[in-house]
Amino acid sequence: MEVAEVFVSCKKEIHYSRELMLQWPALVRVISGEVWIAATDRSFRFFAGDTILFPRHQLGRMSKLPLNGEPCLAISVIFRDDRLKQYYQNIVPLAPRSTEPILFGDHPLLQSLFNSLQPYFELADALPADIAAFKVEEAIRVLRAVDPATDGLLGHFEAPGKLDLVSFMEQNFRFNLPLEKFGYLTGRSLTTFKKDFKHVFGQTPGRWLTKKRLDLAHYQIMEQQRKPSEVYLDTGFENLSHFSFAFKKHFGYNPTRSDHLNKHVPS
Repeated sequence: MEVAEVFVSCKKEIHYSRELMLQWPALVRVISGEVWIAATDRSFRFFAGDTILFPRHQLGRMSKLPLNGEPCLAISVIFRDDRLKQYYQNIVPLAPRSTEPILFGDHPLLQSLFNSLQPYFELADALPADIAAFKVEEAIRVLRAVDPATDGLLGHFEAPGKLDLVSFMEQNFRFNLPLEKFGYLTGRSLTTFKKDFKHVFGQTPGRWLTKKRLDLAHYQIMEQQRKPSEVYLDTGFENLSHFSFAFKKHFGYNPTRSDHLNKHVPS
C-alpha cells in the first residue's frame, strides 16, 4: 500500500501512538488541538499555528490531544527519499547534516502553503498522488526559502553511522522496535548487531530488552504508583496481557501495587 504524502488527521478524542519511527522527514502543521512528542531524553508540545519539520529516523511517541473544545487537527507532508534525491541532485553546497526537529515561526510563505492545501481536504483526507507530488516540491522550496538550514535535514541520505551500542540501547530500550531496526539505527546488520550485543552485554538482545523493560515497569508501578495499563506501552510491550504475563513470570506476582503489598502483609 502506497503511503500518502500529503494528508490531514483529525482526532476528536485523546489518541496515543505507540512508537513514532519516521522513515522519511515529515512536516506537520497543527491547525487545532495539541501534539505531544515524547523523545528519548525530552518532550515537545506543539499547538495551533506551530509548524514542525521532523527528521527521518526520529524515535519517540506521539499523542494527539483535543484542546479548548477543539479536536486535534494537523496537516502532514511526507518527504520521501526518492523525491528529495531528485530535487537535491544538482544542489550544492548543503547545510551540515542535522537530526534535530525544526520549529518554524510565523511566515507568510508557510501560511500560503497550508492555506492552499486545506481546500483539498474538504474532498478527502489525502491528496491524489499527482497533486501531492507537486505540493511536496512546493513545500521543499518554501522550507528552503524560510530557513536554509532545512537543507541539513532534508538533503542528506546517508545510512546511520556505527554508534556506541551501550549508549544507544540504554537510551532507547523502551521503544518496541524489531531487532533489524535497532541494528540499522546503530549502523549494523542484524547479524553484526546480535554479535556485538552478545559481546557487550553478555546476553541476547531479547533477554536484555525484556529485563530492562520489566525493571522500568516495576519501578513505575511500585515507586510512582502508576497503573499497569498506563505503563505497558511506555515500557515497550505489545499489549497488556503479554506485559502482565511477563511481569508475573519475572517477579512472581501480578503487576499491581495492591497485589504486591498484599503478598507481603503478615497474616
